Amino acid sequence: MAQTSLFLMKPYLYQLRVDSKINSHSVCKMCSDFGTFENRLWEVIFELTLSLLFFSILLFDSLSLSARQSNVAVYAYNAEPILSWDPSVEYSNGVIVLNNIYETLLRYQPSTDQFTPILATRYSVSKDKLTWTFDIRKNVYFHDGALLDAEAVKFSIERTIQVGKDIAYIWNPVDDITVLSKFTVQFKLKYPAPLDLIVSCAYGAFILSPKAVISHFPDWLSEGNEAGTGPYILRRFKMGDFVVLSAFRNYWRGWKKNQFDQITIKRFSKSTTRKKLIETGDADITMSLSVSDFEALKNNQQVSVLLADSFMNLILFLNTEKPPLNNKNFRKAMSLVFPHEKVMQKIMKGYATPSHGPIPRGIWGHNSTINPLPYNINQAKQLILKSGIPKNNMRLVLTHLSGSENEQKISELFKDELKKIDIDLKIQGMSWESQWELAKNIKPENRQDFFIMKWWPDLVSPQSWLYNLYHSQKDINYNVSYLKSKVFDQLIDRADRLSLTNREKATRLIFQAQKYLLDEAVSIFIYDQKSVWAFQKSFKGFQNNPAYQNVVFFYDTYRETPLKDR
Repeated sequence: MAQTSLFLMKPYLYQLRVDSKINSHSVCKMCSDFGTFENRLWEVIFELTLSLLFFSILLFDSLSLSARQSNVAVYAYNAEPILSWDPSVEYSNGVIVLNNIYETLLRYQPSTDQFTPILATRYSVSKDKLTWTFDIRKNVYFHDGALLDAEAVKFSIERTIQVGKDIAYIWNPVDDITVLSKFTVQFKLKYPAPLDLIVSCAYGAFILSPKAVISHFPDWLSEGNEAGTGPYILRRFKMGDFVVLSAFRNYWRGWKKNQFDQITIKRFSKSTTRKKLIETGDADITMSLSVSDFEALKNNQQVSVLLADSFMNLILFLNTEKPPLNNKNFRKAMSLVFPHEKVMQKIMKGYATPSHGPIPRGIWGHNSTINPLPYNINQAKQLILKSGIPKNNMRLVLTHLSGSENEQKISELFKDELKKIDIDLKIQGMSWESQWELAKNIKPENRQDFFIMKWWPDLVSPQSWLYNLYHSQKDINYNVSYLKSKVFDQLIDRADRLSLTNREKATRLIFQAQKYLLDEAVSIFIYDQKSVWAFQKSFKGFQNNPAYQNVVFFYDTYRETPLKDR
């Protein structure tokens, strides 16, 4: 892992180098009286001096990191590690970072359908399911030194509700939060809802220090600060690139000798790059490898590979507000030429299963009787004629996450099929942030035609898919089919209110909602995906939890020390 220490320091040292250049130019400006030649001479001397300092720092830091290499863990991630530092706002990749800085009242274990106490030690619920009471763990401290109590819980959840960003929807059932005592908090609900599942949500359920938030300016969190109780504190970061965390020594669960002191989560878009980092030992763990890269690592004696259950699926969204996809018949034609079988046989090769609607296996409301439209190019041509849309020089645009080999190959297969009906498909691999910004353009004609995206849950509930991806939205977020339907909205809203008291009826409503989506052909549901992990054999304690997709709970992990070093 000696090389890891060097590569970890590069972003930090590069920034130091850039800053140094700026300072040298400032010094030279003060010496302008000496003329152009003298200016450049001073500049060169100053640069050489700073270069010596730069390499001295590099040598020192690489040696100091090597000395404690067994306590440093590196997670090679496939996209931006985080989009917003505000835990009431972040609703994307940041799940992998924030779940190591902040904590929730409970943590859900889907394999056993049980909840692990985290910041709450116990809870009770009334017979009518409208009153939930939680006992808060004592002697827990935030990173700013403040004590966790019931007021902090009330403050955190009410703040997320008041901020009102998309993840706030999980708290829709909550009517009132009351502090009964210093370490007891009570929730009153508008209608029966699974509050234990809500308080364990991977997003939007984090508990913050009121003292830290209130004592700083309004954007203090979003500008790169944190106020959690979790095992790690934020050390430094570069948006879009990397995050470095260090151990919070006053963490309530205590520390053992072989746990990690420092965590680096860094973006490497290409699967081949992440595979190489695992092979060389420059990364401890990675995810979302292509099928070919995962297969290649199976024979590496120093690496463990894991193909695990997930609640993640891949969906192709059709822009229902932009011609020609605003025509239902044209959308159905696109579904009829999508090469489902080729995707499964040529690309996924057993690493995924065909989707049956938007809700993946393992989530209540999944309906295995829902099937995609069978491939039929002749019927697709007839529907295009029926749509009345001329195909002359038609070119459509599909965006996908750059670096995703699977998404690129799937897009290319789709392009080949569209050629057969005289439609040209332009494929654009983009960073997630850029892809998302394009999708949120206020003018439908300026957006993409197709948007391919993986989805994993916030709540382990069908609402995570149906509400977030298809419920009418005033401001565009993840509904990138741009569906606006009162019929659909009413179906899933009714199902949500019945989910705890009449699951059978709620399930029927969820089935109807999914049938509506297929009838309207607003999306093409491609596959339910397995979680693909690769990590060093010496990296121990990791457990996949599909309720927290892509999250490594680093406190639970450690480096196994070789026998000769014990």
